[in-house]
Amino acid sequence: MSERAFQEEELIEEDMGTPGREMRIPLLEELEEVVPHRITFVLVLSAFFAVCGSYVFGNAVSYSSPAESGIMDELGLSLAEYSVFGSILTVGGLLGALCSGKIADLIGRRGAMWVTDVSGIVGWCAIFLSESAWSLDLGRLLLGFGVGLASYVVPVYIAEVTPKNLRGGFVSLCMLVIACGMSMTYIIGSVLNWRILACLGTIPCLLQLVGLFLVPESPRWLAKIGREKDMKAALQHLRGKNADISKETSEIEGYIETCQQASEHRILYIFQRKYAKALTVGLGLMIFQQLGGLDAYGFYMSSILERAGASSTAGSITTAIVRLAANIVAVFLMDKFGRRPLLLVSASGACLAGFLIGLSFLLQDYHQSTDVVSTLTFIGIVVFSGFFSLGLGGIPWIIMAEIFPINVKGSAGSLVSMVSWFGSWLVSYTFNYFFEWSSAGVFFAFSGICCSAALFIAKMVPETKGRTLEEIEASMTS
Repeated sequence: MSERAFQEEELIEEDMGTPGREMRIPLLEELEEVVPHRITFVLVLSAFFAVCGSYVFGNAVSYSSPAESGIMDELGLSLAEYSVFGSILTVGGLLGALCSGKIADLIGRRGAMWVTDVSGIVGWCAIFLSESAWSLDLGRLLLGFGVGLASYVVPVYIAEVTPKNLRGGFVSLCMLVIACGMSMTYIIGSVLNWRILACLGTIPCLLQLVGLFLVPESPRWLAKIGREKDMKAALQHLRGKNADISKETSEIEGYIETCQQASEHRILYIFQRKYAKALTVGLGLMIFQQLGGLDAYGFYMSSILERAGASSTAGSITTAIVRLAANIVAVFLMDKFGRRPLLLVSASGACLAGFLIGLSFLLQDYHQSTDVVSTLTFIGIVVFSGFFSLGLGGIPWIIMAEIFPINVKGSAGSLVSMVSWFGSWLVSYTFNYFFEWSSAGVFFAFSGICCSAALFIAKMVPETKGRTLEEIEASMTS
């Protein structure tokens, strides 16, 4: 406790004329609630090396857009072959998500991130050395496996190492760094060859691979596997040498003991009624995130802009800047206004963007002015990028890391991640066909889904700002 707190306590004892025992305990508890944990160097370093995996995620997802013309021209791929290359990342992501919870529970959060790094390095090298479609697809598949695993373990690790008053801002760094990865890939890809772009993709993998040796494992995972001494050491390291961790330690130990008494190592266990609300929220947010058009805009932005007669280069750079700015804003607003308001604003803005793009292609079908069509499409894509990045792009992953109890977090996280990656594959693989069939209709559909997402968020999604993981998880299963 601070010196000021002790002075206030002594003044109260003097005024009341009592030993102060009865007065001191409530006062101490009250002050403990309002004095926040400070940001330590180790905490920042842990988050930094963890979000290198988020950068790889953004890099991998956006790679297919700037590399499209270069790969198709050099290797002679058809549109169908390139569609397979673009969408097979999501197949790898689906496989990575399927085993993400199990891997993270077996070898720890850091161990799981090391697996993502090895998979990412091998995948990028395979793409860099490719001379045919099969090696491209193999590299993209391995890359997808790595980012599928990272999409679960990175936000979970950051959520488990940060205190409640800082958790939202720190976990939202995942969103910001994914946006950085996407933005840098769009910008660099517009001036560099696709092979060099793939080679550069190994850098964050190598950085994380080495950096994780310098940071502690998740205290909650250590407590779960019975390494109590290591858990306390890791928590002390994260909170600072002189920080009082007794209260946080007892909360973690008590909650994990309760969870382990009810733990069953079967995936069907998560379908019990007490987990229904958490599963509904987690799965619902992921379904709306993917069916709202995230990967359609990300993978095929160049094609959409060129169909409307707009500049794909200008569009890619503008959306990259807007996406980055929106994620920076989200980091600062996350713990001030909460998750729900940002999600509601995000879904509403994405709904408007889809409507604008659908309207532009409808006008094109009626042979209206090319300038009007290209301007509306350009505005729609920029609006979508900004609003989606503000909330729906990353907050579902944050909430997923917060709402599931530790005893089912692995199984539930794997299921939610798997559903997300399946939705990603479904949209990325079918978008070109729907776009050819009805360019206006597919965006009106995205708009309607985002509108439904706003209703779902208003009705079902709880606010998790300012609450410990144990408090959130207990409220979701009560």
